[in-house]
Amino acid sequence: MRTRGGILLANILTGLALGFTVTSIGFGDYAELNRMFTFQDPRMLLSFAGAVAIVACVFALLRIRRTRGRIHAGVIPGAVLFGIGWAISGGCPAIPIIQVASGYLPALVTIAGIVVGVRMCRWVRSRYLRFDSSSCGL
Repeated sequence: MRTRGGILLANILTGLALGFTVTSIGFGDYAELNRMFTFQDPRMLLSFAGAVAIVACVFALLRIRRTRGRIHAGVIPGAVLFGIGWAISGGCPAIPIIQVASGYLPALVTIAGIVVGVRMCRWVRSRYLRFDSSSCGL
């Protein structure tokens, strides 16, 4: 399965499985996410924390280590903006795609905002911010 078609098929199947799982636990529902972010219902927060713990254990078992990268001045403000956007829109960048696939068309506004935000970030970084962004992948 090392061909392009095989890898593409594996990615599509994995994405569908992830989307189904994320939707099943409620991460595609804005009301559920709002309850998580306002600490009204710890169920999803615990689900998220459990998933992070499982991935950390798998990484430890497979001996996957984070490569040392330079953290530059844009990482912290970027992380804060990402978190604020997540709380306002009701999800990380993958969630609006799941919401649209579930029939929630207002999520198209969030997708448009993501596209505009990424383009603005690249424009501002290339024009005004002259730091190495290798730790962020921009």
